[in-house]
Amino acid sequence: MKAKVQVFLKPGVLDVQGKAIEGALHGLGFSGVDHVRVGKTIEFDLAASDRGKAEAELKDMCERLLANTVIESYRVEVA
Repeated sequence: MKAKVQVFLKPGVLDVQGKAIEGALHGLGFSGVDHVRVGKTIEFDLAASDRGKAEAELKDMCERLLANTVIESYRVEVA
């Protein structure tokens, strides 16, 4: 199964990369850009035949390694 995990900072956590990108875009003349947030997407193949078990395994991966759940949220997708 194809798996996709999206990890992003929780609201209220300062996103330094987002602020830097926002400032650079403003400097390039894109003044209508605001509240930029940066995240990451992790895609991989997962050897699972049951969708429910695959989603549970993905959530376990996120809780244990892929996301710092103190400051980050995540979303999982199985295709």
